[in-house]
Amino acid sequence: MVEKKIRLEGVDTLGLLGLHDANLRILENKFDATIHIRGEAVTVRGSQEEVEQVEKVFKELIFLLNRNSTLSTNDVETVVDLVTANGEPALPKNIASTFSREELDSVVLYTKNQIIRAKTPGQRDYLKSMRKNDIVFAVGPAGTGKTYLGVALAVASLKNNEITKIVLTRPAVEAGESLGFLPGDLKEKIDPYLRPLYDALDDMIPGEKLRTYLEKRVIEIAPLAYMRGRTLNNAFVILDEAQNASAMQMKMFLTRLGPNSRAIITGDVTQIDLPTKSASGLVQIQEVLRGVEGIGFVYFDRNDVVRHRLVKDIIDAYDKYQNGEKQV
Repeated sequence: MVEKKIRLEGVDTLGLLGLHDANLRILENKFDATIHIRGEAVTVRGSQEEVEQVEKVFKELIFLLNRNSTLSTNDVETVVDLVTANGEPALPKNIASTFSREELDSVVLYTKNQIIRAKTPGQRDYLKSMRKNDIVFAVGPAGTGKTYLGVALAVASLKNNEITKIVLTRPAVEAGESLGFLPGDLKEKIDPYLRPLYDALDDMIPGEKLRTYLEKRVIEIAPLAYMRGRTLNNAFVILDEAQNASAMQMKMFLTRLGPNSRAIITGDVTQIDLPTKSASGLVQIQEVLRGVEGIGFVYFDRNDVVRHRLVKDIIDAYDKYQNGEKQV
């Protein structure tokens, strides 16, 4: 056990600690070290590693407070996540001098290797909607980060103990392939459809911890058909490739939500593998739930594509080709 005193001379203590010590409560919940405030000094007592981390957090928060005159709870969580994920601020200088307030607010998740944040106007609108609404529909072309950002927010919610379970699901619709001819049992046949969800999680959670989460079903990845008859409480649920869910499947999925649960539904209505476009639950739901409070709709376009630069050109080429066919 070690002890460290951090001086607060000239610091707006109320602004630093937050109304009713809300910011201090965040630190106490994140660290096992004890934190005592007396006058113009903070005393931190605990393991060497945690005491050093808490000291770094306070230094960053003081810098941020002096620069912006205020601290939000999001600022505090941002600094804590940066320090605990990387051992020190991930950026070469104080994060406050490197990231603007808007950029700090766009951060979704910090990992050992990267900072996951909204990068485009469409992605920032998506993040705002996800933070405001319990159910969000994200509609747009491939490569716009709909699924990736959604999974990142779910992982962040789990990390912050806002929920106790993540459920990721997709409809197992045959897109030109036949499940029957694939080798293996049902799980082995289905897993290729769910692989993009595993890939996203691999980027965000260390391998051993992810395996533990999957074994204990803290994180569950399953075909949409497996959702029938369930009630999902305290969960963050993501339906990916929702353009291939039928109207009945969409209703079934949305009515699975229990208390303290949230849902994100992502899809691209230009890539429907169902017999007809009108059969897509994602197409229908935009009319059914339009204007319902607590439900958000976000639309992406080619300008939100964050994959290879050629993806935008490919989307444009297909749009021009399809528009040309319609004019004939």
